[in-house]
Amino acid sequence: MKHLLLLRHAKSSWDDPRLDDFDRPLGPRGLKMAPLMGCELVRRGWLPDLALVSPALRTRETWQLVAAELPEHVPAEFAETLYEASAATILTRVRQANATTLIVIGHNPGLQHLAVRLADAGSNADAFKTVEAKFPTAALARFAVEADWADLAFDGARLTHCIRPKDLGIRPKDFG
Repeated sequence: MKHLLLLRHAKSSWDDPRLDDFDRPLGPRGLKMAPLMGCELVRRGWLPDLALVSPALRTRETWQLVAAELPEHVPAEFAETLYEASAATILTRVRQANATTLIVIGHNPGLQHLAVRLADAGSNADAFKTVEAKFPTAALARFAVEADWADLAFDGARLTHCIRPKDLGIRPKDFG
């Protein structure tokens, strides 16, 4: 059994309107939320052995902060194709992975669309409802994958969990 973790980047900053979207950093909330999601991965024992990360600044920063909480170094691949990618493009990249537990850090709407389309009939109904309704920043969807990565298809994985920051009892007001 393999596991796929889809993590949307943490909250980014819009403070500098001159920056290209690609170069937007994490904002104060994102800087605090990303390490908490890393701690949640550790607490649940959902430790990736490979990370596929969009090369945008906010996704790289999210991964850095998540990875700093993990007990062991996890190699990361920064794939240009993941920046603002569609569900199909992300799935294509996932199919090339060589990992037992893979984490993908990217952007909406592609990540949310992929999560909805990957979920098979055996998926957790509450998790599916959650990911279908909204996949906010720092949200995490976890899938159990029985197929080889190369054979993974839409409707081909069991969605087991969808965790949003508010599910951890964390609200925006908690970050000032």
